[in-house]
Amino acid sequence: PIGGYTKIVKKLLEGVQVCLKTDFFKHREELVKQAEKVVFTGMIDQYYDYCFGELEYRSLRFEDEILEMENYQGNAVLNYTDYEIPYTRSIEHKHFEFGRQEKTVVTREYPDTWVRGKEPYYPVNDPKNNEIFAEYQKKALEEKNVLFGGRLGLYRYMDMDQVIEEALALAESETTYEN
Repeated sequence: PIGGYTKIVKKLLEGVQVCLKTDFFKHREELVKQAEKVVFTGMIDQYYDYCFGELEYRSLRFEDEILEMENYQGNAVLNYTDYEIPYTRSIEHKHFEFGRQEKTVVTREYPDTWVRGKEPYYPVNDPKNNEIFAEYQKKALEEKNVLFGGRLGLYRYMDMDQVIEEALALAESETTYEN
């Protein structure tokens, strides 16, 4: 069985055209023409071609390990805040689906510096970046057909429950009409 976010997202996207492995910026003009509204969850500074400067992000590096044991940590995810431990999270994938395999796969998540070309995961919310983001936010509020969402589009750290709550509120505000 498929569970977790995959099941939710599959249901949400029923009947919706999905283009995977498509660079929005290479096909921007044709993609924007296809929709009444665009929900953009990528880097807001990239969307505006860095016109107010480049925002800073944090990235992650992942290391996978196959272990010759049935159970390594007893949970899907453990977060580490101890300075002596170089990774911030370990993930034992079988616990997401309650697997019973003889071996287990563990992924460790390490903080990494972001540079263009790497995957951005988290905004760096400091005074300098917040000032730059404020300029992008003003420009975004002028958009009629583009909605910005997620950590990168809103340039703020959010846990998944906050991202989902934000997305539902945005969807409700876009589908509620006053008579």
